[in-house]
Amino acid sequence: MQPYRIVATFLFAIGIPGLFYLDRNEDSEVSKALWIPAVWLFVISSRGFSAWFGLQSNFKGVTAAKSYEDGSPFDMWAFTFLLVATLVVLIARKARVRSLLRKNGLILLYFSFCAVSIVWSDFPFVAFKRWIKALGDLGIVLIILTEPDPWGALKRVITRVGFFIFPLSVLFIAYYPGIGQILTQSWTLEPTGVATQKNELGLDCMMYGVFFLWTLLSVYRNRRDTSRRRRLLAHGIIVIMIIWLLTQCQSMTSITGLASAAGVMWLASRRSRRPLLVHLSVIAVLGVAVTALFLDPGGSMIGALGKDPTIHGRTEIWSLVLSLHTNPLIGTGFESFWLGSRLEKMWAAMPNFYMNEAHSGYLEVYLNFGWLGICFIAVLVATGYKRAISGIRRNPERASLFLGFLLCTMFYAFSEAAFKSMTISWVFLLLVIMAGSQSVFFRSSMRAGLAHASDLAAHDEPACATPEPPFSPTELTKQSARNESLPELFAEQQERNR
Repeated sequence: MQPYRIVATFLFAIGIPGLFYLDRNEDSEVSKALWIPAVWLFVISSRGFSAWFGLQSNFKGVTAAKSYEDGSPFDMWAFTFLLVATLVVLIARKARVRSLLRKNGLILLYFSFCAVSIVWSDFPFVAFKRWIKALGDLGIVLIILTEPDPWGALKRVITRVGFFIFPLSVLFIAYYPGIGQILTQSWTLEPTGVATQKNELGLDCMMYGVFFLWTLLSVYRNRRDTSRRRRLLAHGIIVIMIIWLLTQCQSMTSITGLASAAGVMWLASRRSRRPLLVHLSVIAVLGVAVTALFLDPGGSMIGALGKDPTIHGRTEIWSLVLSLHTNPLIGTGFESFWLGSRLEKMWAAMPNFYMNEAHSGYLEVYLNFGWLGICFIAVLVATGYKRAISGIRRNPERASLFLGFLLCTMFYAFSEAAFKSMTISWVFLLLVIMAGSQSVFFRSSMRAGLAHASDLAAHDEPACATPEPPFSPTELTKQSARNESLPELFAEQQERNR
């Protein structure tokens, strides 16, 4: 190993813990169960367990389709362990889980529809295994949102994942090209970082980039935070890494999506009393994307960005998959299109491109679930958007983050399978919808504290608990420095005074 690689590895090895140290928050306490969603997100944001341990199956050659169908046994057991751990945590929190699911019957209905669609799949056993794994996406969202402090838990999980994937991606691309870059069919090196292809790296940069940009602005605005400077440094370093990675992977979908979402978030956080402006900005962003992709036959808008008007062959892929004539009403069943003869036909038609998705989230849903699935996704997106807008009227700063997640998912779905299970765009969509059903996320600081305290009392405190003496003025003064803990303290104080 060259000396410069040793030095770089050492610097990153101490730099990653350094980021955690700079971003430490002594006032926020979360459970150890949050490591489950952190590990899950890290894996689906990068590469599978088998790939990290050098056990990845070879998808090329005669047995490629069969290998893709069977998957990796190592990955199967690793994800099974995480699923069991998730189930154990959720059973222990069954009261809060039940309450949250009652508010999100639409999501349960969608997963039920996915389960029913296994019946008409050509590969029911494979579809069933994938459906079980897809439940993990829902499970990790439930773990985050059933924490005593769900807002703090959400920030902690995303920060943990981001502090690993972006420094590692920079390290791999810059100093370990054998790991962080792949050789394309045109004999050029494509930067992938911790991901398996550049578009996945772009998705990471876009989805997590929304969060780190939002955090950077939020910390900058909070001038009373004693940890402001060190937290600005930590999140600023990650934002710089994300920008560098986007320049390397050149994923125009992710670059444009992140820039658009950042603009809408900034507007939403400042114009809480004028939701019409937010509506217009969202329509403008999505309208330009639709026009460039589908209403500009000459491809002049895409060409102006220096990109192939066919979007790197995506229009040809869309024509090929539609020519296979799947059931227009119900599709082929849960994640069953890219299996068997259909997969072999697609690989034979494009032998230099071993694809496993339609490179359009909306088309991917149509192939697997038909128009019925499209209707489900439309209602899910509309529900998430409605809840985010409702939150903007009450707490524009927090709600703008969820709007940014939703906008990035919708934008990414124009050119990639954004609604496919085990993708971070799908997980963040579930998060937006389910978090929007909890008023504690979007109320003002005082009202959020009251709601939070009442939720905990409803699920965790005994009905006949003996009241403790009121807090002393000294305790109140000490706690007032803790911005997020004061509302809960105030709520408890009021209850005891009654």
